[in-house]
Amino acid sequence: MTSDSLTPSPSPKVRGGQDALTPSPSPKGRGGQDHRIEFRDRIAVIATMHRKETAIAPILQESLGIRSVTPTDFNSDLFGTFTRDIDRPASQVETAKLKAERGLDLVNTDLAIASEGSFFPHPIFGIPYNREIVLLLDKKYNFSVYGESLSTDTNFRHQVVSSYEQAYEFALKVGFPDHAVVLMPDAQTSAKSAIHKGITSEDILKSSVNELLKRSPQIHIETDMRSHYNPTRIKNIIKATEDLVRKLQQLCPNCNFVNFDVVESLKGLRCELCGFPTQVTRANIYYCDRCDFKQETLFPNGIQFADPMYCSYCNP
Repeated sequence: MTSDSLTPSPSPKVRGGQDALTPSPSPKGRGGQDHRIEFRDRIAVIATMHRKETAIAPILQESLGIRSVTPTDFNSDLFGTFTRDIDRPASQVETAKLKAERGLDLVNTDLAIASEGSFFPHPIFGIPYNREIVLLLDKKYNFSVYGESLSTDTNFRHQVVSSYEQAYEFALKVGFPDHAVVLMPDAQTSAKSAIHKGITSEDILKSSVNELLKRSPQIHIETDMRSHYNPTRIKNIIKATEDLVRKLQQLCPNCNFVNFDVVESLKGLRCELCGFPTQVTRANIYYCDRCDFKQETLFPNGIQFADPMYCSYCNP
C-alpha cells in the first residue's frame, strides 16, 4: 500500500454540483497500468420490475453515457418483499448483486444495475429511516460499486386498525392516494393470497378493509414501499444513483480507476481560539482498491480551524 503527502481536497464538478476527484498526473513518478473505465454507449440492464429505471436510467445516460434496457421477465419478488411473505436471501448489498447477476442472465450484456432498499429505526432518533443502494456490476472490468442514500424522508409506517375510518385516516397520513397502502390480517401474515397490495383508490381500500374485518376484529395496514407505488422512496433512489455516479467519476490519481473514495476520516482539527485538537475532522483518507494507492487530503470541510464550541478546552 502506498501513500502520498497531505494535499488539499480536490474539487472538480460532477452532475448536481457535487465535488469529485479527477485523474491527475501520477504522483511522485508513480504510474504503470491505466485502469480507466469507459462507460459511454455501453448497454446496462437495470434489474427491476417496479419501474426504478425511470429514476436511474436518465442519470446514467446524462452523466456517463450509459444506455439502459429493462427486462420484461425479471421478478424482484424472488429476492424478498417488503410485506415479509418472502425473505431477503442475503444482506442488502449482496442481494443487489444477486439481482444484478439475474439481470445479466436475462440480457446479453456485461453491465448491470440493481437497487435495494431497507427501512429501520434511526439509530439515534428512533424515527423511520430509509437506506437505498444502487449497485453497478461490471463483468467486463470485473468490479462492482454502489451508491447510497440514507434519509429520514420516508413515509414508512404501519398500524393496527379496526374500522375503515381508521384505515382511511392512516392512508391519508402516508400520502394516499399518490402513495399506495397494503392491508393484511396481521403483521406476521405470510400467505400471499391474504395480502392486499398496491391500493390507491378509496373504493378498493374500503372493500378490502371490510373483507378482512369480516374475518378478524383488527387488521394490519402499512405503506406500500415498492418504488412504483411510493414517490417518496423514488427520490431517495435518485440520490443513491447520483452517489453512484459520483463514485464512478471519482478516479484514482495513480491508475484512473473508479471509486477513489474516503475510507477513513481523521479527527483533530485544531481549535481556532486555543489551537487544541478537537473531534472535528482534520483530513480524509482516500483509497483505490485496484492499485492500493491512498491519499490523505487536508480540510475536507473547507475549514482550517474548528469553532471553539467544539473544543473540549474552550467549551468543556
